[in-house]
Amino acid sequence: MTWFILLSLLIVGLLLVLTEILFVPGTTLVGLIGVFFTAGGIYYAFLKFDAQTAWIILLLAVVVNFSAIIYGFRSGVWSKFALKDTINSHAFDDRLQGLELGMEGTAISDIKPIGKAEIGDKIYEVKSDSGLIRAGTKIYIHKLENNKIIIKA
Repeated sequence: MTWFILLSLLIVGLLLVLTEILFVPGTTLVGLIGVFFTAGGIYYAFLKFDAQTAWIILLLAVVVNFSAIIYGFRSGVWSKFALKDTINSHAFDDRLQGLELGMEGTAISDIKPIGKAEIGDKIYEVKSDSGLIRAGTKIYIHKLENNKIIIKA
């Protein structure tokens, strides 16, 4: 029964340390609990066995734990969890494509100060630079800035 308790403490400690490294990096709580289990197993070994056996168990526990940590870092497990893709686009990248200052259109909703307007064959969300513009009013593009279409009546 003594060996069962000792091995249980050491294996649970090792598994928790490996879980910290491989699955929940950065939390440190799981790793600390694993270190406490391992230390408890080593302490238990010094209580229940003679000094020579306890020192051998300590040496084996340290070697196995460090070997598992080194294997965890060298095995490439991190690359499975690392984000490799980057997003290079922005919202509405092509929204202003084909539009020019002075283009004419028609307000299809009341623009107070934001509404919808038809410019060319497309419907755009526009912002009025001159206050309320009623639906059906002819408008023209006054500014194109920061993906916004600023209009005037």
